[in-house]
Amino acid sequence: MSVMPDTWIREKARSERMIEPFVEQQTREGVISYGVSSYGYDARVGSTFHIFTNVDNAIVDPKHFSDQSFVVREGDHCIIPPNSFMLASTVEYFRIPRDVLVVCLGKSTYARCGIIVNVTPLEPEWEGHVTLEFSNTTPLPAKVYANEGVCQFLFLKGEGEPEVSYADRKGKYMGQRGVTLPRL
Repeated sequence: MSVMPDTWIREKARSERMIEPFVEQQTREGVISYGVSSYGYDARVGSTFHIFTNVDNAIVDPKHFSDQSFVVREGDHCIIPPNSFMLASTVEYFRIPRDVLVVCLGKSTYARCGIIVNVTPLEPEWEGHVTLEFSNTTPLPAKVYANEGVCQFLFLKGEGEPEVSYADRKGKYMGQRGVTLPRL
């Protein structure tokens, strides 16, 4: 597998609408950077935040997920309580080529503040807004800014196409828009 460079990312964004909206170069003036980097794409977080709370004594159960597990907030930023967790989604909509697997890492600006961004791999031929998982590992409240960079996607081109893609097996998170909660 090869990590694909900025030229390939730009080409796929133009020809296959791999990322929409697409920012062709790093944008950084007064914001946490986003857009194309040397070997990746720095994505932005949207403005809807699902913050986990224990107000209703809900149990987080991936087989029977309750929306009482969190409160929803919208705005230009979100405060994640100490030692807590939040879901949000990317501004960008992704369409992954059949011969590509995408992995994501949090941006160093947030990592240095104790905010961990987790994303599961984007499989070949998956598409949608990416649901982002944020963990505030600190004993202090932590701020995340909407419409600014939070994570970097790395595009790994396989040696060939897989026998079965995410689209072929009709994966349950195909075409998701906004924050998507756990499904069975």
